[in-house]
Amino acid sequence: MVEVTIYKTYKHDYVGFDVTGHANPTKERGEDIICAAISMLVINTINSIERYCKDKTSYVSDESAGVIEYRFDTFASHDARLLLHSMILGLESIEDEYHSEPFIDIIFEEV
Repeated sequence: MVEVTIYKTYKHDYVGFDVTGHANPTKERGEDIICAAISMLVINTINSIERYCKDKTSYVSDESAGVIEYRFDTFASHDARLLLHSMILGLESIEDEYHSEPFIDIIFEEV
């Protein structure tokens, strides 16, 4: 299962997110379409923030372990928040579509 933890302050400012795990580890590499969809949403969001926003961020990943840790140095800007909302919408769509099989768990954590 993929666990996505979105970190927000009590004022609902985004400060980062973590992604851990694999959606269906029994599949051969390249066959797990759900894990690929989750990865694409997350990586595209990171790339979009880096290219189109001026936010200062840090990023750690380990593909084999299925780990991504993404943090904003302060809070996400307006544009970065919009991109994060888009990522969350896509992830929630996957969660809703496959609710009978737990491939993804999205957690919002206040920090």
